[in-house]
Amino acid sequence: MSLLPSSGPCSWALACVERAPPEVLQPLWSCAKETMPQTSVVFSSILGPSGSGQVQPGMGERGSGAGGAGDLIFQDGRLVSGSLEALMEHLVPTVDYYPDRTFIFTFLLTSRVFMPPHDLLARVGQICLEQRQQLEAGPEKAKLKSFSAKIVQLLKEWTEAFPYDFQDEKALGELKAIAYRVTQCDEENGTVKKAITQMIQSLLLSLAARSQLQELREKLRLPAVDKGPVLKAKPPAAQKDILGVCCDPLVLAQQLTHIELERVSSIHPEDLMQIISHTDSLDNHHRCRGDMAKTYSLEAYDSWFNCLSMLVATEVCRVVKKKHRTRVLEFFIDVARECFNIGNFNSMMAIISGMNLSPVARLKKTWSKVKTAKFDVLEHHMDPSSNFCNYRTALQGATQRSQTANSSREKIVIPVFNLFVKDIYFLHKIHTNHLPNGHINFKKFWEISRQIHEFMTWTQVECPFEKDKKIQSYLLTAPIYSEEALFIASFESEGPENHMEKDSWKALRTTLLHRA
Repeated sequence: MSLLPSSGPCSWALACVERAPPEVLQPLWSCAKETMPQTSVVFSSILGPSGSGQVQPGMGERGSGAGGAGDLIFQDGRLVSGSLEALMEHLVPTVDYYPDRTFIFTFLLTSRVFMPPHDLLARVGQICLEQRQQLEAGPEKAKLKSFSAKIVQLLKEWTEAFPYDFQDEKALGELKAIAYRVTQCDEENGTVKKAITQMIQSLLLSLAARSQLQELREKLRLPAVDKGPVLKAKPPAAQKDILGVCCDPLVLAQQLTHIELERVSSIHPEDLMQIISHTDSLDNHHRCRGDMAKTYSLEAYDSWFNCLSMLVATEVCRVVKKKHRTRVLEFFIDVARECFNIGNFNSMMAIISGMNLSPVARLKKTWSKVKTAKFDVLEHHMDPSSNFCNYRTALQGATQRSQTANSSREKIVIPVFNLFVKDIYFLHKIHTNHLPNGHINFKKFWEISRQIHEFMTWTQVECPFEKDKKIQSYLLTAPIYSEEALFIASFESEGPENHMEKDSWKALRTTLLHRA
């Protein structure tokens, strides 16, 4: 299953990236080593003050074991590679060591490329048991409670950042098994046991909330697909259109931003890792059926882009009079410009994609009446040449504005989701998972984690605009024409101008007559 449809409203804008060879895209990744942005509330506890992945002062160092620190390679204090076993051992605290929180987030996020979370949890449990047995048999038995507290802290950070890892009984069973072991040393005042009880209660509440949210979203139907006009049968003049609902481009851009932030907030870091899992056939045997469900939020958000593009095209093509069609086109151009100013690049791209669909683009008489200077500027920003260089420059500017923002309005950054997915995909494909010595190429996974974390930071922004239920209801439920209906409406508005269009129009009319 592909999250990126090869056809549809967004395909024209992604063609350049799709065709780009690795040697063209390589410089993009080699220079993308910026420091992580300020962490969000959700991830601050696990990412901590450092976003670099470097060893933090006072953290201690991981003791070497059978496959321990000797199998980890550091460059300038930064972990760049290691065996899977050594990385797993590096994740588990000791009496004198607690892992860097950025490493915890990155490894918990990216390790699922190599093994499912419940297997990692089982191995963590084994390492904990081995260390516990060593402490009980050695002179440091008094430190056993301190060690247990650190294990609970690691599990707490895991369950808070990736609660969906514990949705199946196997993972939940492993978690409870580890919890039982660490509570055995806590018979005096029960502080460790209390922390574990609170952790599991919070986890179960989080899983229940996510499950209810997903059930609710599955019940929501996509906008109805209108069969469209049938041979000169235009919509009634009284039928409501977008200008009858909202005539202010800024207000509509704000409502689109509301919808974007609501939908993108349902995407979680482990969902984004499915971009890699779904394209890496070597690791398909690690995936379980539960993993397939995690792509639901990605597909729903991708579908929203396509629906918005088709809605724009429908609003233009369904209009009877050329003068009103011109107004609708100019209105959506202004809406796209307001989306750009807000930092809502995803809606902006969807609107431009809708206006570039063939049924709309071919309306030359209508376009001749449109003041296209603003549209030309928008297309310049979304020019696919040089791997969308202009868009990336604008995105970088919005990101910098967000980092120094004094108001919630300045914090909004909604990237073009399909391009973000493409970036993660190519980053995964360009760089190998393993180095020639068999080590995991952890430098690659630092960068994947950095980009996903940055995306998640953007999704945590609270929309500052007042919600208009009437406008949002129209945007989400207004009927949209099928591709065939769009062409019919387009040809009825402006007849075919060349042999190819005439043949297409004739074929469509014949199809409709047979249906009638």
